[in-house]
Amino acid sequence: MTSIIQSPPFTQRVVQAMRSLYPEELADRTWDNVGLLQENIDYSQSPSSAARNVSPIVLLTNDLTVRVAEEAIRKRASVIVSYHPFIFRGLKSITLGDPQQRIVLQLAQHNIAVYCPHTAVDAAPGGMNDWLADMLDGHGVTTKRSVVQPTAVPVPPGFGGAGFGRLVEFGHVVNLGRIVEAYAEGLGGLRYVMVARPKQSMPHLVRSVAICAGSGYDVLKDCTTADLIVTGEMTHHNALRLTMLGRCVLTVFHSNSERRFLKKRLQPQLHAILASEDAETEVLVSEEDEDPFEIWDVKNMPPLAYDKK
Repeated sequence: MTSIIQSPPFTQRVVQAMRSLYPEELADRTWDNVGLLQENIDYSQSPSSAARNVSPIVLLTNDLTVRVAEEAIRKRASVIVSYHPFIFRGLKSITLGDPQQRIVLQLAQHNIAVYCPHTAVDAAPGGMNDWLADMLDGHGVTTKRSVVQPTAVPVPPGFGGAGFGRLVEFGHVVNLGRIVEAYAEGLGGLRYVMVARPKQSMPHLVRSVAICAGSGYDVLKDCTTADLIVTGEMTHHNALRLTMLGRCVLTVFHSNSERRFLKKRLQPQLHAILASEDAETEVLVSEEDEDPFEIWDVKNMPPLAYDKK
């Protein structure tokens, strides 16, 4: 008789919890790849279940790298929730020579599942882009908020107003520097950001801000009422176009615009749901996950740049 193979109950609860918070229907499936991208197996009925049963531990990460996969193994996580999908296109092989394929093999060996929500989190009310917009509240300025690009598909009940990007309009003009400070603080105390602006001698005054996490140009490019565009990264020519149109651009590096959301919003949300069923549940945030780019001072480069200890 063929044995029945299924996901562990804990994995199923994690998936259900994520879908209740950020329904997959909200994602932009014209290009995105969201959902349970790697499953694990319920061995609870197996004779060797004591050694192979899953633990109620979730690891949150922005990007699923080899270092993060190894961290999940060390910390005995049974599910990784990776904001960015670690599988985008079909795999024609699964070998150790490719880092992405190596991750698949390592996680399968240790029975770890991977769930990726990505643009479902971006579009959801109260999700990634609303979190970024929240950073402009509470600074003594009245704000009005709207969605830049509404979703093109029907949304689940309770998720009205979903869409990509947010436009924040101020009750009165605000100095550009105040907004830069708000994002530097809100994103974890950044010291350096990138600003593109029209070259003028007058102070830059902002009446409205268009916001989109990650690479947000395509979402925000036609938001003509925004004086400032805030996103993670933007190409040279796109930034040049916007400055010639008289707008300013603030970029903070792609994953810097997203990563802190995991600790500030997703971790407590997911833990509250899962712990209501199992008090031993742990929802951890990766310590190995980091932006691939560093900012180097060429007059004070790290010792490793010169093979120094």
